[in-house]
Amino acid sequence: MAAGLDTLRGMNLDLLIRGGTVINSELSVDADLGVRGGRIVAIGDLKGLSAAETLDASGLHILPGLIDTQVHFREPGLEHKEDLESGTRAALYGGVTTVLEMPNTDPLTTSADALADKLRRAAGRAWVNYGFFVGAAQDNLDQLGHLERLPGTPGIKIFMGSSTGALLVDRDDDLRQVLRSVQGPCPIHAEDEPRLVERRRRLGDQPHVSQHPWARDAEAARLATQRILAISAETGTPVHILHVSTAAELPLIAEAKRRGLGVTAEVTPQHLSLNDEAYETLGTRLQMNPPVRDEATRQALWHAVTTGLFDVFGSDHAPHTVAEKERSYPQSPSGMPGVQTMLPVLLDHVAAGRLPLGLVVRMLAENPARLYRMPGKGRIALGCDADLTLVDLNARFTVSTAWLQSKCGWSPFEGQTLTGRPVHTFVGGVWSLRDGQHFGPAGGQVVQFLPRP
Repeated sequence: MAAGLDTLRGMNLDLLIRGGTVINSELSVDADLGVRGGRIVAIGDLKGLSAAETLDASGLHILPGLIDTQVHFREPGLEHKEDLESGTRAALYGGVTTVLEMPNTDPLTTSADALADKLRRAAGRAWVNYGFFVGAAQDNLDQLGHLERLPGTPGIKIFMGSSTGALLVDRDDDLRQVLRSVQGPCPIHAEDEPRLVERRRRLGDQPHVSQHPWARDAEAARLATQRILAISAETGTPVHILHVSTAAELPLIAEAKRRGLGVTAEVTPQHLSLNDEAYETLGTRLQMNPPVRDEATRQALWHAVTTGLFDVFGSDHAPHTVAEKERSYPQSPSGMPGVQTMLPVLLDHVAAGRLPLGLVVRMLAENPARLYRMPGKGRIALGCDADLTLVDLNARFTVSTAWLQSKCGWSPFEGQTLTGRPVHTFVGGVWSLRDGQHFGPAGGQVVQFLPRP
């Protein structure tokens, strides 16, 4: 508790949440929360206190506001798929209070001006807190050290595989230059470009989308992850391997961790929840880079989650319109929405006994905040930001088009009945999602990132 009850009674609390179960990764306790000035000022039995707003959270679990460290919100340039308002609204409905957005927009986020433009666009329109990665590209390699330190960015993103045009950085010498120029951690899309090019040439004239895991096979991912881990060891700059999709990468990451290289890794709910059998029912809606693979791979990824190899869950929210996804493969674009369904899908795994709730908090709040140096985020503790996600672990609901907030209007989980959903979301102490409905105005703020020591 921030002060004695007598002192707190003299405070004008903005918000009092009563009767919920507070969850951190190692702690579950029934407690009230008091909020003032956007921060948590009291935790415990707060009988006798009052506030401008009071919420009875009986039967609900109170999580730290969740952080999605990999989203693609398409603005500027591709707003017909998504924009910063709709994407952050989808995040809010999904219990996510902070998003880190990727640089493959049009124009690309590869300069100070492009970053500043995104920050201007988000101000007053974002429902949740935000930061924007800067992309490494052939024309900004000598500027990355400066760009990494600009306000509003968590760091430099590297694409090693060609789903991203001009953002491709695939030669080892260029990768060394990037890692020597920055402090990191650098998030990495790890697929080996020469192998991808060679496999595409062999697809044939009328391939089926079920061949996508063959075109971007496990060896392409393994080769790229092996290369970037070696360069990370050489330069001393840590890397964060995104959307790990293969069993072959797991021992490489484990060995790098054993050596203390500072490597971290992400896994997505779709790689944990879906397998290649779904290509028959979802078709190109399942198409993403790197691909959803076979059941044995899915089980290997689950084993890595439960044994603590992965550090972060990320949605890799990458929306495309239905019309775009209905193009014939491989003209169909890769990517699927996910920021709104990430937590409900993970809570469904919690309900099934596959995943401890504390591990969800660690990988969606505590570790992301620590990884990208976001002070005040990721924990429920005195003085921390009052970013809070209140969930009903027993609520059953069906993912429907009407519930989805993304402009693209679809989800690979559409029609599935899940157990567990966000009910209320607070962003900086502002009650923005009430009983599953957003309530304005949008109150997201740019995240403050601490420099690496």
